[in-house]
Amino acid sequence: MDAQGRGRAGDDNVDPADQWVFDPDTGNYELRLDPPGQAGDRPSARKTSGPRRARRNPAERGGDTDTRPLPTQRDRRGDARDDAGGRPAGGRAERRAAARGTTTATASGPAGRRRSKPKKSGKKKALYWTSGVLGFVLVAAATTAYVIYQQLDGNIKKVDVGVDNDAVTDGPVNLLIIGTDSRAGKGNAGYGDVGSVGHADTTILMHISKDRTNATALSIPRDLITDIPDCPTKQEDGSRKIIRGEQQVRFNTSLGQEGRDPGCTWRTVQKLTGLKISHFMMADFNAVKELSEAVDGVEVCAAKDIDDPKSHLKLKAGRHVVKGEQALAFVRTRHAIGFGSDLDRIKMQQQFMGSLIRKLKSSAFSSPTQLLTVASAATKALTVDTGIGTAKKLMAFGDDLKQVNLNKITFATVPVLDNPKDPATVILNKTAADPLFRMVQADHALAKGKKSKGRKAPVKKAPPELVRVDVSNGGGPFGAAQETVDWLQNTKAARLSTNAGNAPRKVARTVLEYAPNQADQAATLADWMGLPKSALKKSSQDAGDRVPMKLVLGKDFKAAGTPIDAPTETPDGVQNVNADDKNICAK
Repeated sequence: MDAQGRGRAGDDNVDPADQWVFDPDTGNYELRLDPPGQAGDRPSARKTSGPRRARRNPAERGGDTDTRPLPTQRDRRGDARDDAGGRPAGGRAERRAAARGTTTATASGPAGRRRSKPKKSGKKKALYWTSGVLGFVLVAAATTAYVIYQQLDGNIKKVDVGVDNDAVTDGPVNLLIIGTDSRAGKGNAGYGDVGSVGHADTTILMHISKDRTNATALSIPRDLITDIPDCPTKQEDGSRKIIRGEQQVRFNTSLGQEGRDPGCTWRTVQKLTGLKISHFMMADFNAVKELSEAVDGVEVCAAKDIDDPKSHLKLKAGRHVVKGEQALAFVRTRHAIGFGSDLDRIKMQQQFMGSLIRKLKSSAFSSPTQLLTVASAATKALTVDTGIGTAKKLMAFGDDLKQVNLNKITFATVPVLDNPKDPATVILNKTAADPLFRMVQADHALAKGKKSKGRKAPVKKAPPELVRVDVSNGGGPFGAAQETVDWLQNTKAARLSTNAGNAPRKVARTVLEYAPNQADQAATLADWMGLPKSALKKSSQDAGDRVPMKLVLGKDFKAAGTPIDAPTETPDGVQNVNADDKNICAK
């Protein structure tokens, strides 16, 4: 049934062409997916002005009303006009009746003849800018194809990871992006291990903030030594099998090995970072080739000549546009750059993705033909979770994230150290990684902080020997008060700290109570413990010389030496680049 004027037969049976309606406020056609009973909210239910567009003569369609063209096709077909002045045959009442799908007798045709729908026009370019920049090119490509979403459903492969998740949520979004090196499937043969089931060769955790103003993309090195938890996987017969976890193994074995599916990589990343995954997208070698072809090439930069016999990448120093096999070689190369490690290849991948996002934003959706090409390539390359397992769900997911601006997307690499036990692998640099994970968990933008003008001068800090504080446990782990006192005395030389036992009641947040004349002591303690401003409670009267401050550890307390508040600036030692930076060159 016609979704505009003759009722709806259900979302899955609606012709996508019927869901494009003219909005007089913007002068554009827009996709409307409002449920039954809300037709009054659509632009078609409001009075519009301006000349009507001509309608196609129903006789030209052969009488088959189920083969109505998409809006992009209609623009290329002729219109039926009368001989008088180019307006459609029939009077106003007849035209209204035709738009509603009803019939009436007119001078131009017999009673009962059905009028065709208006030809879609307007500034179509605006239609294809609905997704904005989503932070990941496959999301951007797939979710802009509103016109053809029903046609794209068959392209998308999905995996049930055993998590009940909606396409759209109100809070932050954590999208797990997996690039597999599987040699199975069309276009993936001939790249090394013949018949390989694949690994988590490239893994990026993209965190999109709750307010959708920024995104952080964390690259996880494939050779990182970590723990893989037990993983329930769905078998072909519908049953579930638990794949036993492993300790202290390469991260890339979280996929493919022992029968592990993307849900196993999902659970491994959650355990590593402490971030709850919302959705995953997985792509293979062919995805890079087809997407780069679909956008007619991606600009990359080399700071020196590159000749990598392993990936077969040959580039002179300077800027180049790569696509197809050359684009794949660019994201796979590592032996001819930097130290020849996977960490250097991650930098290549981040440069490529940032440039591809810029290309998509600037020109990839400039025409319906290229839009269809990109959308088709993206959806064919995707394997996703069931939460976004249809083009319609993927569309809703992308539309939710469209506010993220290009210059607010930051690529970073999880900080690691060389593994002293195995030079071919790396271990987590907890000193830098822990505050990085906590920063993302707290939904803080990953950007270097800048001191704002007019900021108040910092309070002078008291020396450690003058910091006097009673510590009580109001919700932290068992023994937290004594652990903190030991840490203050032995690590910070704060000898005047004492254990005050358990607090009278449990508290959610750690609190430091101090008097005005103890502000210098409070500043020192707050700096040591990473206390946020909200944790500092100043009384109205000064305290005596021997009266201690009171520190109550809340449920947010993790361990002595672990900051209570997440950092707001990128920790030292974390490699990061902005997606809008056009000056990145492979070295």
